[in-house]
Amino acid sequence: TLYDLRGHGRSAITDSGYFPKNMAVDLSRLLDHLCITRAHFIAHSFGGVVALNLACTNPDRFASLVLADTHIDAARRLQKTGKSEFDKRIQLILEHYGLDIDTRDPYFGHRLLSEVAHLQNKNVKISEELEDLAYPFMERNSKRTANQWLKLMEKTRAEKELMDNDNLTLDALQRLTFPILAIYGEHSHAMPTGRQLLKVWPHADFRTIRNAGHFFPTTRPSDFIQNWRQFFRGALTDKIPLRKGDNGKRYFRSDRFFCKDGKWFFYTRESTEKGPFADLYEAQEYLSTNYLMRHQRHETF
Repeated sequence: TLYDLRGHGRSAITDSGYFPKNMAVDLSRLLDHLCITRAHFIAHSFGGVVALNLACTNPDRFASLVLADTHIDAARRLQKTGKSEFDKRIQLILEHYGLDIDTRDPYFGHRLLSEVAHLQNKNVKISEELEDLAYPFMERNSKRTANQWLKLMEKTRAEKELMDNDNLTLDALQRLTFPILAIYGEHSHAMPTGRQLLKVWPHADFRTIRNAGHFFPTTRPSDFIQNWRQFFRGALTDKIPLRKGDNGKRYFRSDRFFCKDGKWFFYTRESTEKGPFADLYEAQEYLSTNYLMRHQRHETF
């Protein structure tokens, strides 16, 4: 079941009702209407905030949760204020377009989408790196999407309510015990939240999509699908995804093999990218016959 949040896609734009707790009520009533008592949830970005609001009040409805690149206020307040090299590069791109946004802004994503929507309406050509950060406005119906976003932000209370406190506390999140996969883009502005959640959910599985931004479920669907399929193998039987030897300590893992633009690649132990290959089998075969054997010889000597 895939649905549009209030004010998004084909759902009605209302004057108010955009606080996460309101959206969680929308979700709960939709589940009731569809007679779904318990489900596996996949939630991206703000959708994760909505799902977590429901989970904290009614965890029995959750068989599992895949949380994809979600920012949480309580984690935002704990994150460091410094900028990564990727943030610095993005900041230069923003300055090039005259966009007055700080990559450290807790609501960077919302502000960026609004600014890029305005650029779209002015027919300004946008760089590839900026495209990846604001992917929804780069598709076939990008102008319509941009205009709907601006209408939502400028004609309703959505901007204030979406950027208000998300009603989530770390204590409440710690009480969630159903299987959770937290998956984040390596270069996403939401990654600091993911790092804080490592300390909150000792039972969760944490994954990162290498060289990906916030919208990786759309820009890197093969990698996203591969990760949650692996997770579901355990979640479908209510098994908490713990690794032998973890001793409760959580860390982000990433798949060695990944698909990009229909071609397959893999990372070496030194994090060097190798490829492209026609399919996953060819990439695995190359790794096993050329790279791993060579490393084994070096280790022998």
